[in-house]
Amino acid sequence: MTMASPILLSIICPCHNEESAISLFFEALEPVLEGITPNYEIICIDDGSTDATLIQLLAAARRNPRISVIELSRNFGKEAALTCGLDHARGDAVIPIDADLQDPPEIIVDLVAKWREGFEVVLAQRIDRRADSLAKRTSANWFYKLHNRISDSPIPENVGDFRLMDRCVVEAIRKLPEQRRFMKGLFAWVGFRTATVSYSRPERVASATKFSTWRLWNLALEGITSFSTMPLRIWMYIGLAVAGSAFFYATFLILRTILFGIDVHGYASLLVSVLFLGGLQLMGLGIIGEYIGRIYQESKGRPVYIVRREHSQSRDNEAAR
Repeated sequence: MTMASPILLSIICPCHNEESAISLFFEALEPVLEGITPNYEIICIDDGSTDATLIQLLAAARRNPRISVIELSRNFGKEAALTCGLDHARGDAVIPIDADLQDPPEIIVDLVAKWREGFEVVLAQRIDRRADSLAKRTSANWFYKLHNRISDSPIPENVGDFRLMDRCVVEAIRKLPEQRRFMKGLFAWVGFRTATVSYSRPERVASATKFSTWRLWNLALEGITSFSTMPLRIWMYIGLAVAGSAFFYATFLILRTILFGIDVHGYASLLVSVLFLGGLQLMGLGIIGEYIGRIYQESKGRPVYIVRREHSQSRDNEAAR
């Protein structure tokens, strides 16, 4: 395909309980896509919604045959829904986007322009995150700094899933076999020639975030353990430091006993030492268990997601032809 030829643009939108945002999302997105290319598809993945999200998506698909809806059998999580979208996208360029309009659709114009220049990945980077809470901004900054310090594949700061990927990038990601997926890390790991477009992140137009503090914490752990074994190595260093300290303290006690005789102390220091070492051991076992758990999950070879039903007029028409 040459850059002057018509392109097929695929938009991937994972949806979970977004009934209040769906209509606003399509109102903002469709005019932008129409201005870029007449050949586009919007793939909406209903990730086990319990509200009227699926009903609204199906209504939109009946109105616009370029919209297809993939209904998952249950809530598998955003990473699985993104994977499903990538598996079904057919476009020369593929763009994941959220339905809450914190990823402004008009930025797609700039993403496509950069892609036409020859870049295979175009990142949408948030330069203003005042729409997020202070706690979320602070924790996100800490995560990026920690992850990029210990990981072999650093991820760009303040960049979410909103980005443009060339067909070759999508095919590379689809070849990755793991079931436990941290998509931001996978996007960074495959590499390719990359450009960045900056934007200010607006407020959510409707609904509330699905990521609680607990889910964000677990996602951070997923990212760190998916792309680094540094936590295991750090715990080895901690063990060496504790063992070395114990050796020097034992030497000190022996010399003191030889020089000054036996001095019997109370049990407080002994109890503190036992609890401290016990805590270190349990923390070390927890870190080892996290990695073993990942091995266990991968060894079962379960699919990342299960599709309950696909709703697509355009694909059905192609199959009929």
